[in-house]
Amino acid sequence: MKIRRIYNELDKFLLPNRALIIFGPRQVGKTTLMEDYLSIATLKSKKVTGDDIMIHQVLGSQSLTEIKSFCEGYDLVVIDEAQKIPNIGIAIKLMVDQIPGIRVLATGSSSFELAGQVGEPLTGRKTELFLYPVSQMELLNHFNRYELKQNLPDYLIYGCYPRVVTAERKSDKLRILSEITGSYLFRDILSFERIKSPQLLLDMLRLLAFQVGSEVSVNELSNKLGVDNKTVKKYLELLEKSFILFKLRGYSGNLRKEITRKSKYYFFDNGIRNAIVANFNSIDLRNDVGQLWENFLVAERLKKQTYQSIYANNFFWRSWSGHEVDFVEERDGKLFGYEFKWTKDRVLKPKLWLETYPQATFDVVSRENFLDFIV
Repeated sequence: MKIRRIYNELDKFLLPNRALIIFGPRQVGKTTLMEDYLSIATLKSKKVTGDDIMIHQVLGSQSLTEIKSFCEGYDLVVIDEAQKIPNIGIAIKLMVDQIPGIRVLATGSSSFELAGQVGEPLTGRKTELFLYPVSQMELLNHFNRYELKQNLPDYLIYGCYPRVVTAERKSDKLRILSEITGSYLFRDILSFERIKSPQLLLDMLRLLAFQVGSEVSVNELSNKLGVDNKTVKKYLELLEKSFILFKLRGYSGNLRKEITRKSKYYFFDNGIRNAIVANFNSIDLRNDVGQLWENFLVAERLKKQTYQSIYANNFFWRSWSGHEVDFVEERDGKLFGYEFKWTKDRVLKPKLWLETYPQATFDVVSRENFLDFIV
């Protein structure tokens, strides 16, 4: 099965004298998306990769003469793994500013490299797309709603990386996840010159994997890892910028009643989370199914927001008295609260939440209605 991705038509994003930058974690299909487009594109195109040291010399030269010569005769220049090329942002700026009608498509897996290089040079000259692991929205092109619900345990355990989703055997899914976590997960971070302790990164990820859905304290991580708060904060930032984790902050409109100092951390993919803790047991044998369910729903909601251009700020909510709302969306000037429940337990509406924010809504997302929330 070849999965039809959400950005299956790149033509509408590729405009003359503009750059299209596709970000995303490693192994989510950016290169495949690019190659699928090139196979049907009518533009005369030139594809290069940031792995080629010769390309570094040309595109890293900042020489307009060399870059013009490099692009001569082409309508589209495609740069895979662009973050590996020094000064790539300046090179792309020279292309789109100085070569009439040129289009540039670049992919990158590491935001702390690529975004840092292309952000300022390409202000007003670029369109950015973010590609996640496969979403339930995309799988709805291949399965109906009943089948997605039937497949749900697989998505909670093995996640939604493209090669994992299309692998038929459990042994193949485990092998692929092992390759991703072993060969690709830390590649961008470890190439960052200031990172000296890969083991510290892994230890931190394990701690965070066991705390999915719970508030995380920098002080607590610091004590458990035996490093200072500054190091913990730096490593957390790098794990976010390399698209392994993302965080939710606590929402507050009334600081006297609500806790906002801590954050919750989630993995972009359940399979990566489970690989970090080396647990691929079936759902009925696990005591962390609530965490898997919450991580899955928050990540899938994030995909939906991105792909459907739903502009929202995301939070969780917790009061000093212990009242909680798992997920809060602030959009269009309104608050929408959600509780995530794997079991069929009756959920009482959080009285303090509705008293504090009378105009807010509250809904429970369960196995029965979760597709309405994420597709």
